[in-house]
Amino acid sequence: MAASCISCPVQSPSSPLQLTSKFCSSRFFSVSIPNCSFVFATATLRHRSSLRCPPRRPSFTVAALNKLSDTELITVFDGEGILPSDSGVYAVYDSTDDLQFVGITRNLAASVAAHRKSVPNLCFSVKVGVVQNPDKTALTEAWKSWLQEHIEATGKVPPGNQPGNSVWVKKTPKKKSDLRLTPGRHVELNIPLEELIDKLVKQSKVVAFIKGSRNAPLCGFSQRVVAILESQGIEYESVDVLDEEYNYGLRETLKTYSNWPTFPQIFVNGELVGGCDILTSMYEKGQLSDLFK
Repeated sequence: MAASCISCPVQSPSSPLQLTSKFCSSRFFSVSIPNCSFVFATATLRHRSSLRCPPRRPSFTVAALNKLSDTELITVFDGEGILPSDSGVYAVYDSTDDLQFVGITRNLAASVAAHRKSVPNLCFSVKVGVVQNPDKTALTEAWKSWLQEHIEATGKVPPGNQPGNSVWVKKTPKKKSDLRLTPGRHVELNIPLEELIDKLVKQSKVVAFIKGSRNAPLCGFSQRVVAILESQGIEYESVDVLDEEYNYGLRETLKTYSNWPTFPQIFVNGELVGGCDILTSMYEKGQLSDLFK
């Protein structure tokens, strides 16, 4: 699936530093500075638990995004917490208050919680800013403003935003080929198609029955499911229900097997999770880490 990009040059009036960013549908930013480049991935990590922060609740809803230097630094704890689940920009600091990473996300609390779990020694405190009307452009501009402010103040790119970073950026696994359930529509099956489906979903961790291939989904819902699974780095099997040569009769047989009338259909550990709407809802609520553990 091709990634579309938007490039936005930004230059500080007091500095010759020019910063160019690209937003890609693959959920990665690419940022270039003369003689230097670094990358940023939108936060796609999800959490199992919420956060617990100091008793006083900061005000997160703002009419205009505050500067990074004017935003309150909040200590991150494990357990219950008060970070908002809104879309926005966030900056992660270690125990010595050194900035480690600047990111954007559709769920601030979930992303910070995921970082706290994966790199607790680097995620000691955070600054968060809720972005109003959080479309791609608004989130990009918020991220650029915080990142550029830090670079102008320190002359350094945060470690997590540097090229080759493998701590904060979750790499998308290499795409696998779609499965074929039969050797061809004109070959007589020794095993009923329903048994082949049952064997596949029970022997595989995650199976997505989609319209089209994982490389070229043929409907928006299937495209969304593939994007979510790959953004989470999930290893999964995919089956094209429209392939009438090698998956002949699959669409109707699968509807009966799952008792689910539409596609795509996602199975995890042999159980039907649902379709695009259910997976999207779980993704937005930060529930996928529990589902795929």
